[in-house]
Amino acid sequence: MKEIRWHGRGGQGAVVAARVLAVAFDKEGKSVMAFPKYGAERRGAPVIAFSGFDDQPIRQKTELYEPDCLVVLDPTLVHSVKNLFEGIKPGAVMVINSPDTETKQYNPNLAVIGSADATRIGLEEIGRPITNTCMLGMIARTTKWVKLDSILASLPEYFSGAILERNLRCIQRGYDETRISKF
Repeated sequence: MKEIRWHGRGGQGAVVAARVLAVAFDKEGKSVMAFPKYGAERRGAPVIAFSGFDDQPIRQKTELYEPDCLVVLDPTLVHSVKNLFEGIKPGAVMVINSPDTETKQYNPNLAVIGSADATRIGLEEIGRPITNTCMLGMIARTTKWVKLDSILASLPEYFSGAILERNLRCIQRGYDETRISKF
């Protein structure tokens, strides 16, 4: 099973994004899982969510302790969450919201980092610094584990109307604007 651990802050949409990604994998015929880990449930507090997918049925019902991919919706978490990189597998992928044009290898187990300024994209498209849907496009581009079209087709299960259109643009821009660094 491929394991994805999401790190964000309350209100940024990490839990919704983990679920949308699971729907996208399901559309591609994969077995999926997605769930949050709740702690301090308040806006701005660090939040963790999990997504997983496999060709075989997933029977695991616990946290994912050895992620193949980290998704970081708020770049300040890299320095403020002490166990952010805990358990990541060698050769792991990181997808991070970052305005920086130069990417550094935050951990020796990271082989690929995809980055884009998801905060700016969210502000421009939605009018708020919500980064979750942009991150979905970044995941598709960086990992190539899921098709962009599958993610786009999954979003109407969560949004409709004008907010759906804005979030679809965030996904597309996240995909188009991702910078990929390999180590």
